[in-house]
Amino acid sequence: MRWRMLGLLFLARIALGFQFQTVASVGDDLVVAFGLDYVAIGFLIGLFMAPGLFLAIPAGYWGGYVTDRLMVVFGLGALALGGLVSSVAVDGFMIGAGRVLSGAGFLFANLYFTKMVADWFEGHEIATAMGIFVMSWPLGIAMGQVGHAWLAVAYGWHIPFQVASLHCLAAALSVFAFYRVPQALPRATGGAAAVLTGQEWRLLLCAATAWAVFNAAYVIYLAFGPKVLEGLGHTAIAAAGIISIGSWIMTASGAACGQVVDRFGGRSLVLTLCMAGACVALLLLSVPGAGLGASVLFGLVGMAPAGVIMAMAGQAMRPQVRAFGMGIFFTIYYAIMLVTPPVAGALLDATGDSRAPIWLAVALFAFVVPLGFVFQHIKGRTTPGLHQKA
Repeated sequence: MRWRMLGLLFLARIALGFQFQTVASVGDDLVVAFGLDYVAIGFLIGLFMAPGLFLAIPAGYWGGYVTDRLMVVFGLGALALGGLVSSVAVDGFMIGAGRVLSGAGFLFANLYFTKMVADWFEGHEIATAMGIFVMSWPLGIAMGQVGHAWLAVAYGWHIPFQVASLHCLAAALSVFAFYRVPQALPRATGGAAAVLTGQEWRLLLCAATAWAVFNAAYVIYLAFGPKVLEGLGHTAIAAAGIISIGSWIMTASGAACGQVVDRFGGRSLVLTLCMAGACVALLLLSVPGAGLGASVLFGLVGMAPAGVIMAMAGQAMRPQVRAFGMGIFFTIYYAIMLVTPPVAGALLDATGDSRAPIWLAVALFAFVVPLGFVFQHIKGRTTPGLHQKA
């Protein structure tokens, strides 16, 4: 049953990445249509994360009173509505309003999607399950990189938002109709009873920061990697296609990496090797003729430990406080994700060098490694209820 539920959640969560990628894919069209600069495009990309900074803790708190399924359906519905608002925008402000609405939906859906998988797979190959699950995000993004760019060229920048909204609506209906709760799951604890131990707080801080900087670096790669390739003579469509290859490949490498860690352990070693691969891949992007190889290396090695990092969140908390803890987790995540795309855009505007944002991404990927070591060290101090394999 748990693998069927994972399949359902995987397919539904693709909609999150598909909707997120809209602005990055039609950014050049928005620059022309509304006179924006790339700081503004980076801001619109990051704005998707802004609601999570304020809503993550309340969303986790409400988990003690509202079912996970309804929270996800609500989130996917808000994602669909936000995309429709952006699609009929007459200025940059209205696009931003749609992004904020979509971002609120993203927060609710993503938080409870993650909790659902942790609930189903606690003590049962959680790194493998998370490795498969989190690949739904880059798969949706990869679909958007190719599909949104083509739709924008063929029909205008409005259409990608509308197509993504329809996808979100279909995902909401699927979860509402088919999701089931695991048996014998401890009841979520709400209110003052949702208290994290000191160790859980420390583990959560490490896991959330690692996940945030890892994803921030990935978003910079998606948004600004094509600019590097365009500077080497690729067309916009060709550049988007090459960059998307990494996202397609990581849908398989993530599951394989999770299985390795579940079977043999060695999370810190895996993170070190994979983050080194990610940094090398990003540096190779600016080498003429190396774009395809860089994208393959990025997807095959650099992004492979996504599930291993996300599994840290499930391993940091007891099931009965997981909803509340995920609220804390995503508050940290969104705070970092909100800031980094505008910073990357500002680096590009200030230097005129398409490689400048990529250097920021390299630094972010490198920072994952010490965070993984610290998590492992803290987790070594055993707390009852936190015995999942590292």
